[in-house]
Amino acid sequence: MKKFRIEHDSLGEKQVPVDAYYGVQTVRAMENFVISNTPISAFPEYIKALGYIKKACALANMEFKILDKQIGEVIIKASEEMIAGKMDDQFPIDAIQGGAGTSVNMNANEVIANRALELLGKERGVYDAVHPNNHVNLSQSTNDVCPSGIRIAIHHMLDDLHDALKGLKKALADKGVEFSDVLKMGRTQLQDAVPMTLGMEFASWAVSVEEDIVRLKEIQTLLTEINMGGTAIGTGINAPKGYAQVVTAHLATLTKLPLHPAKDLVQATQDSGTFVEVSGFLRRIAVKVSKISNDLRLLSSGPRTGISEITLPPMQPGSSIMPGKVNPVIPEVMNQVAFDVIGNDVAVAIAAEAGQLELNVMEPLIAYKIFTSIERLTRGLSTLTEKCVVGIVANRDRSRSLVENSIGIITNLVPRLGYELCAQIAKKAQKTGGSVYEIVLEEGHLSKEELDQLLSPEAML
Repeated sequence: MKKFRIEHDSLGEKQVPVDAYYGVQTVRAMENFVISNTPISAFPEYIKALGYIKKACALANMEFKILDKQIGEVIIKASEEMIAGKMDDQFPIDAIQGGAGTSVNMNANEVIANRALELLGKERGVYDAVHPNNHVNLSQSTNDVCPSGIRIAIHHMLDDLHDALKGLKKALADKGVEFSDVLKMGRTQLQDAVPMTLGMEFASWAVSVEEDIVRLKEIQTLLTEINMGGTAIGTGINAPKGYAQVVTAHLATLTKLPLHPAKDLVQATQDSGTFVEVSGFLRRIAVKVSKISNDLRLLSSGPRTGISEITLPPMQPGSSIMPGKVNPVIPEVMNQVAFDVIGNDVAVAIAAEAGQLELNVMEPLIAYKIFTSIERLTRGLSTLTEKCVVGIVANRDRSRSLVENSIGIITNLVPRLGYELCAQIAKKAQKTGGSVYEIVLEEGHLSKEELDQLLSPEAML
């Protein structure tokens, strides 16, 4: 049978699994919040960020001589184990929760306190020597710990997204070079427009992704302003004077991030504007990459009755009833990832707006949605790159024939024949099914040599 120890808080006693490092407040959160079935342990960067914060606070408290050195040192050792990922399984509480993150902060405080007790040779749950609130949470509040931890976690998670964007950009740019000599028809409003190369199309997508790579670094800069030292509402109550600067300096050293205290800690504690901007940036990536995925699906449509200018790598049989059918499943899943991220952004915006007075209690949802969006975008982009873009093949003959039979090439003749005459030729070609090339020659508007020159790939591009 499972064994328990008894712990108490201000509401009374609770059974806690005897082998757990978490404590009574974590157990209450587990009972209260069975919502998303996604535990905090699903986001190890957040747990790591909380470990950095608790270590930095212990160092600062020791520097201000308000924390006993022996207690501070075991708190630091326990925090280091948390940073190393050794305590991830001790964060079972649901990512969506009430309390503005108090459950997360107390989960971290309890885990560190109990591990610190163990390092001192004492029993877990007997907090006389190391207390979750009095020692681990000294000079802190949920309201500066959690927002700062979320920012640090997002900053690190965006590094992986950056790598995924770089991979997609490179794959698209490589295809831009590979397809630089593939003549095709450009289209506007799904109608024939003017000729271009397939390489131009892929190169344009690469530039679009590159824009977001540059923008991502700007977004990460916004995340380096934190409100540690503000404690409950930004006034710094129960923290030594100058604590914000000292603890932030320690945290910057530990995380290797250029962290700095917010200009106004009261404002920083209540405002979620940075999270809104981060989420909006993720939405921007999602929208743009979803558009590229739409284009890949269109250009590969067919294979016999669609555009079919490109062939995507076949990843799986496409139908349980139609033999030989292969679907564009990778762009399709990328579309769905994008829709998910866009929906998450709506939730972040509403949650940020719902903040009242000196604190936004909806930050757990904001963190959950942003963490989820980053992870899914990162995986989606890598999947699109590795399982689709790198294996795309150009259908050169098909692309060329579509150009030669397109009415759109008439645009190249406008400078010589004028808009009105070209419109008449285009209308006749549409009505009769004849080619622009043949009609121009039959009606004697240009010689074959002149027409060939005007409609050469060099001239059309």
